Amino acid sequence: MLNSKCKICRRLGQKLFLKGERCLTPKCPMVKRPYPPGQKRKRRISPLSEYGKELREKQKLKNWYNLRETQLRKYIKEVLKKRGKVEDPATFLIKKLESRLDNVIFRLGFARSRAQAKELISHGYFLVNEKKVNIPSYRVKKGERISFLPQKRKKKIFQDFPSILKKHQPPSWLELDINKLEGKITGEPSSEEVALPIEIPAIFEFYSR
Repeated sequence: MLNSKCKICRRLGQKLFLKGERCLTPKCPMVKRPYPPGQKRKRRISPLSEYGKELREKQKLKNWYNLRETQLRKYIKEVLKKRGKVEDPATFLIKKLESRLDNVIFRLGFARSRAQAKELISHGYFLVNEKKVNIPSYRVKKGERISFLPQKRKKKIFQDFPSILKKHQPPSWLELDINKLEGKITGEPSSEEVALPIEIPAIFEFYSR
């Protein structure tokens, strides 16, 4: 699983942080081998067509948020229908994706990756406003609080979380209470703060074909 996720980044030519903190270390394969898997370092790579570029950006976004193709297509189609009704479709899309519960769990530092966050949510580890939610795509709203199910928090793997989270800085629209292991949605994500290394307009073009 580790190698397969690292190959995704190498194939797309972009570090997508699919393995959490490991991606920030010298052990990251994108540091050691910053070229597509199966290719030698010096091999010349043919330039991509416009379709190829759009496909690459789409794959980046899908893997960045750990989405299935059907999920991403649904989000994009919803945004495309809003064209002309929203000021910035790209920002509208980012807000939708960032507001997913699995992404928020990851942003709060409660999981090492979005993939792990999705797994923990599916296994019933979290409460939203004191109610268990096991749907990773659940869209959180301003004012909602996210916490661990009490019996899950007692598990050994979470006992060191308070000290680990002291080094973690969540985005400005999330508030983190380290002692309670609780997060609160205090605002809305912005495209400037998220700073995705992805060309969203190219993805819209891909799905508009």
